[in-house]
This record gives sequence, C-alpha cells and structure tokens, in this order.
Amino acid sequence: MVTYQQAFDSAARSPETFWKQQAGKLAWFTFPHTILSKDEHGIERWFADGELNTAYLALDHHVTQGRGEQTALIYDSPVTGKKARYSYGALRDQVARVAGMLAGLGVTKGDRVVIYMPMIPEAVMAMLACARLGAIHSVVFGGFAPNELAVRIEDAEPKVVLTASCGVEVNKVIPYKPMVDKAVMDSRWKPEHVVVVQRRECLADLHHERDKDWSALLQKAAPHDCVPVRATDPLYILYTSGTTGKPKGVVRDNGGHAVAMHYSMSTIYNVTPGDVFWAASDVGWVVGHSYIVYAPLIYGCTTVLYEGKPVKTPDPGAFWRVCDEYKVKVLFSAPTAFRAIKKEDPNGEQLAHYPMDKLTTIFMAGERLDPPTLEWVQSHTGRPVVDHWWQTETGWAIAGNPLGLERFAVKPGSATMPTPGYQVAVLSETGEVQPPGEQGYIAIKRPLPPGCLPTVWRNHDRFESGYLSQFPGYYVSGDGGYVDEDGYLFVMGRMDDVINVAGHRLSTGEMEEIVGSHEAVAECAVIGVHDELKGQLPLGLVVLKDGYVSDNGSIERALLQLVRDQLGAVACFKQAIIVDRLPKTRSGKILRRVIRQIADGEQYVVPSTIDDPSSLDELAQLLE
Repeated sequence: MVTYQQAFDSAARSPETFWKQQAGKLAWFTFPHTILSKDEHGIERWFADGELNTAYLALDHHVTQGRGEQTALIYDSPVTGKKARYSYGALRDQVARVAGMLAGLGVTKGDRVVIYMPMIPEAVMAMLACARLGAIHSVVFGGFAPNELAVRIEDAEPKVVLTASCGVEVNKVIPYKPMVDKAVMDSRWKPEHVVVVQRRECLADLHHERDKDWSALLQKAAPHDCVPVRATDPLYILYTSGTTGKPKGVVRDNGGHAVAMHYSMSTIYNVTPGDVFWAASDVGWVVGHSYIVYAPLIYGCTTVLYEGKPVKTPDPGAFWRVCDEYKVKVLFSAPTAFRAIKKEDPNGEQLAHYPMDKLTTIFMAGERLDPPTLEWVQSHTGRPVVDHWWQTETGWAIAGNPLGLERFAVKPGSATMPTPGYQVAVLSETGEVQPPGEQGYIAIKRPLPPGCLPTVWRNHDRFESGYLSQFPGYYVSGDGGYVDEDGYLFVMGRMDDVINVAGHRLSTGEMEEIVGSHEAVAECAVIGVHDELKGQLPLGLVVLKDGYVSDNGSIERALLQLVRDQLGAVACFKQAIIVDRLPKTRSGKILRRVIRQIADGEQYVVPSTIDDPSSLDELAQLLE
C-alpha cells in the first residue's frame, strides 16, 4: 500500500513516471510514448501522442470485460415520479444510437454540440454520444436565461443544440423550447439543428425547419462506433462566469481528463468498481461532468442521476432516502445542500427513517465548508465528512483527505492535504512563498496534473492573463488561504473576500465561521462594505434555523459579541442583519460580490447563474 507521502513525493519528483503508471490503468487505443510535452503556446500537455475514446472507457470497455449487466446509471426523479436503471450494456447501446443520430445530422469529430437539458438520462447519453464521436460538447445548465445561452452558442458555434421540452422544478414546469428559440434568434451563430426530447409535463412546439424530435430521429438512427481521438483533443467546453461578464470556456482534453478521473476515484473517494457513487449536483456544473458522468463510469461504478432537491422533494429526508434506497457508498454534494437540510430539519429527525447501511463517507465541495455544517452532518449522520477543494478549471480535487491512500485527522475549516500531482504554494503579493500560518494567494506550481484546463476556448490570451501571468511558473487559483504547520491547507475564500479594516487584512471567511457557530444560525455571509473612516467594515447577513426568532435583537447582539470574543475589537464587527434567504447561484454559492455592490450602492449586474433573481430585490430593499 502506497502512503500519501510516497505518492505525493513521487508525483512531484517524477511526474512523467507517476502519470505514465496511472495512464497504464486505462484501455488506450494507442498508448502514449510522450507523457509530458509542451504545445505551441509553451503550455504543458499530457499524453500528446496517445489515442483513446472517453465513451469507450466509460461504457464499451466494461462490456468487453464481461460487466455489461452491472447497473451503470440509476435515474431517480421525485419531481416527476420516474425511476429507471440502465446497465452498462444497455447504456452503451443507447449512447451508440444517439451518436448515430448526431452523425446523421452531420456531426463529426471536432464539431461542437450544445446540450441544454434538465437532469434526465438523455442528458448523460448526449454527453457520452458526443465523446463517442469525438465531438466537443458544451453543457449549459437547463433553464439558463436565453441571453446567457446565446452567448455560449456564439462562442462555441455548435452544429447542433440538444434540448428538452421542459424542466420540472418543485411545483413548477419551465418550458425550455421558447428560451432556446430566443437564444438562437439573438445569437449571431445559427446551429443547423435543434433536437428536442419531448417530456409529457410540457410538449414543445417544433415549428422551425431546424427543429427535430429526439425519439423520431433515434428510431431511425444506426449505432455508431467509437471514434479514436488524440489525448489532447478537446472532450468538452464548460463555461464559467468571468469577472468581465463574458463567460470563459474552460477546455477539457480527453486523455489527461480520463487518467485524472480514474485516479481520483480510488485515491480520493476510496471506491471500488461496482460501488454506488452519488454526486448530488447537476450535469450543468463541473461536478456533474466529472462525478455524475465521467469518473464513476470510467472507473466502473454505478452512478446516480437525481432530478430533485435536498428539501421539498418531498421533504428534508430526500438525500437520505436516495442513499438508503440505492445502497450509496459515497455521497458528494455542496455544503449549501446540507445547510438547507439542517434549516428544515435541525434535529436530523428524518435520518431515523433511513439506515443508509452502505454509506461510508460524505464529501463536500463547491464552496467553503463552514465548521458548524461539518459538525452537524457528522454528528447527525454518524459518517465522516470530507471537505475537498477544487475548481471548474481543474476538474478534480486540488486538495482533500486522500482516503484511498491514508485517512488524515479532520481539521474543521481545512481541505486537508494537496492531492498527489498538485504542488500547492501560498504566495505573497510579490510571489514569495508564505511561511506556515500566513495567508496569501493559493497557487499551483506547474506543470498542472492531468485533467486541468490547457486553455480557454478560442481565447488563449485570456487563459494566460487570467491564470498564469501573475506568478510565473504557477497557476493562480484566485482563492486565498494558508497552510498550517502540519501541511493542512485552509482555503478562506476568493482573494477579493479579504477586507481591509483600518489597515488590518481580515478574512470574511473566518468571521463567517464564528457567526455560523451560533446554534440559531442556519447559514450566513459576511462582506466588507465601504466606510469613509476605516476603508471597509464587515456586515453580517444571517439566515436563522426554523424555529428560532430574535427577540428585540437578542441574536444579533449575541453574534456581535461572539466575533468580538474570538477575533477581538480589531474586526469592528458591529452589524448583523437577519434575512430570510441569501442570494445564491444555482450551484449554491453565495453571491458575495453582488451583495457587496448592493450594500455599497454600486451598479450591479444580475449574474446569469443566479437561482432566484427576486432574492436580490429583497436584499436591496433591506439594505437601502
């Protein structure tokens, strides 16, 4: 058994030898001779002369190994009442026909396909069918506003858009086709075809010449074989919000991605082929790409596709029900999901109904895991909780508790250790490595490990300027934090979430940790607002757990005192406001920058990723 330190040192000292060994665990069509090289931009690339196919690795390989009868995909939709299971063999056959359908529409290797779908099996099939053809998919979160979809269509220039007639939310049906029509109308780029999965909850009107019915096309389609692609050929483009307002198209390659996905399933998540793995996310996000679709299937696990919410579909026991019913071994979701459960079921009463015999570990990522949420989930489920940190750009965990190698003691607030392959450094503004305990910019020494982005789609200069130019030789994450004396990494939030109070640099993440520790607090956000005298002052926005009421400001006063007791008067934490909800993205991240702009009376743009725009209106009225 290799220890963590042996694996980490090996990956750092001899990355080519280390990653060649990991690549040897996959079924390549042509195994790479060149493990690490540089492209025309001087960017490190992995396995450049290797050939493979990601859909083959995810499906066909398991069938050829005699595991075609194993369940590959479980679909569970509490919003529609539908459930389904697909074996590896059945899913392979369906994906081959979807690939044939796309080929019949003229899609070939290198073409782009935009997928704008809810959490239905066809979304997974569409992604894998593109991979099968060597086409490049770009999944856009179902229900995104038409102008945001239009921007992505313009940038990706897809030959085909795949969509569904509607998405189904709690007590709400959202027609997708009118939004697609408007997006195509507003876009300078016109796809040749729009293919629609008709859902009985709301049928779409197929009135354009370009519109096609998914099931009708599929009936006529012939299965299509896997097309060999180079390891460095793009698998997908995934747009992440940019600070300029124009989304960045993060490019993921085929070879490095497949190797990283396979490696992460054993090293980080400690699963074995055949285990049930559930990432409670959406295929529109990077977690959905990596850990609903690609990693579990490449590794030979059973993956769960869940069309529902952590609460209200039908109750805060929804996650526990899925884990119990499908014998889930590993559950992975964002902290915001568990805070929602905690708010509606503060005593964890729903857990009594679901033994979850197979559940060994709960993983969280996507935002900072506050210690109160960590403690609540651990104490009520009796399962260890692993906080791990990664980004859309990296595609897999930069740091975590590597359970497949070694189980480190948990330190609340820490993402534990850098994953083997990632050489993490905390740098000062001048690029000096910070001593233990000193906060700074979290950066990763190049070469980045396999799976990380090699460029931004059609804008390499933006990749260089946004990620590589600030500290030569490093990728800059945009997050700040520190490493302690034991080597544990603490990610404190985006660098622009550090506030300057009378010359003192203070972390709003640290204040949130303290505020969130109060028994009445379900979740909170602390932001820095402009102050003429001190530059910035912290403002706390607090959501209370169900059943708690602040009598004459008693809870607010207690929170102010709590921060003063733990951080001292230097924090100047003198204002806490109780709110009904916090504005968030659909993936659960709190919109701190926009909240700060509202509080400072600045102009702000409603982000495309917002879950409910009315939450900003409510906040603006409150902060006037």
